[in-house]
Amino acid sequence: MKIKSADDFKVAEPAPKKPFYTSLFFQLGVAITAGVLIGHFFPNIGSQLRPLGDGFIMLIKMIIAPLIFLVIVTGIAAVGDVKAVGRVGVKALLYFTCATVFALIFGLIIGNIFQPGAGLNIDPSTLDAGSVAEKTGEAKGAADFILGIIPVSVIGAFADNNLLQVLFFSVFFGAAIVVVGQERCAPLLAVFENILELIFKVMSWVMRVAPLGALGAMGFIIGQYGIETLGTYAKLIAACYLAALLFIGILFIVAWSIARVPLWQFLKYSREEFLLALGTASTESVMPRIMTKLTNAGCSRATTGLVVPTGYSFNLDGAAIYLSISLLFLAQAFGHSLSFGQQLAALGVLLLTSKGMAGVPGSSFLALSATAAALGIFPVAGVALLLGADRIMDSMRVAVNLLGNCVATFVVAKWEGQFDRDAMKRAFAGEITNEDSARMLGRDDEWEAMEAERIAKGEEPSPKFGGGPTPDQLPQIDVKHASEVDTIETK
Repeated sequence: MKIKSADDFKVAEPAPKKPFYTSLFFQLGVAITAGVLIGHFFPNIGSQLRPLGDGFIMLIKMIIAPLIFLVIVTGIAAVGDVKAVGRVGVKALLYFTCATVFALIFGLIIGNIFQPGAGLNIDPSTLDAGSVAEKTGEAKGAADFILGIIPVSVIGAFADNNLLQVLFFSVFFGAAIVVVGQERCAPLLAVFENILELIFKVMSWVMRVAPLGALGAMGFIIGQYGIETLGTYAKLIAACYLAALLFIGILFIVAWSIARVPLWQFLKYSREEFLLALGTASTESVMPRIMTKLTNAGCSRATTGLVVPTGYSFNLDGAAIYLSISLLFLAQAFGHSLSFGQQLAALGVLLLTSKGMAGVPGSSFLALSATAAALGIFPVAGVALLLGADRIMDSMRVAVNLLGNCVATFVVAKWEGQFDRDAMKRAFAGEITNEDSARMLGRDDEWEAMEAERIAKGEEPSPKFGGGPTPDQLPQIDVKHASEVDTIETK
């Protein structure tokens, strides 16, 4: 779908407004509400709905690895500057580290003010340490985690869906294209662009069953753990959710002061993705869509492709808040009042354990267990107290983690001069600003009509993707001819 002039679309008309019940946001809202009701009134049925949620997330994971590879490679090729890519990576990691430290400190402040575990007086002999082990995977040290980013086999990285390893290889591959030369690699890039368009189309189909996934996930959570948990851990849950709301307020300030992004408008613009993440209790379920929304809102494809996947492992702001508050909750539950020095030591341990356990099942329990063992303040088995409340906290963690990564993308894109604020305004106004976003979001016809109207007004064509070329600037590649040229040069 290449638009070159208004003449190509003389018959283009504005797309008719769709009924409200066809909106993904409406469908997700109905599905989540139905899941809560089924889980509460028919818990046995709700507990059996888990395959719906798991199946949907598996469909998403099916395309995440190739999507990240293609987005990063084509994005780096569009930037055409290896040093710029390096700067994006360094700035992203610097931002992630600062954000995590601040989130941990923020959680400790809230925990000290609210004292969520005070007065519980838990007897350590009544705890079952084995119940925590069942929920967790195997912990990794910092060195093992860093070495684990390097894939032993590229094929293995894709097969295991190890996103950090895929990202690591993608950066090298994209940088190699820049060094070898975009003209020489043009046939390969054209193939990658075509494959990426196919993946976008597949993703738009997968999203049609998103309400079923949200229904299954929410029905299982409520049916398995029950709404009654809210009363048992009321003070802890209230402290965590209040901290999350206050932290989101800080993200509003960061987004506006650095990138001039009105975060409320962004939340309205990406409400479907946030509702789906809350319904499935998973940020992975919306990774492809949120990356698309960010590029549609003016962030370059290279920045988005580098920052978002990396942030899924390194920028877990919501998890950091939860860990620090939960640590104080457990200490207070066993009658300990941590000194400033002990809390500072806990901060350092949590900073390391929270990074090294990204992607590990039951990572929050592992991080808290490692911290408890390192500090020796309360028994490691005490972490079992959080088993009932942990799933209720998922919504808080998911929302803050996702929003934190979106803000990080805007900030880093602004720092690197790879942020188009005009495109952001158009996106927030409901427009589709590039062809790839239209394909991923299943709004091809709407984009075509909008683009025809835009060109008819004498405005420049929209870029193919954020930070990329316009349709007229895309190379028209003759693969056969390119092969003949390579043969002649070889001779």
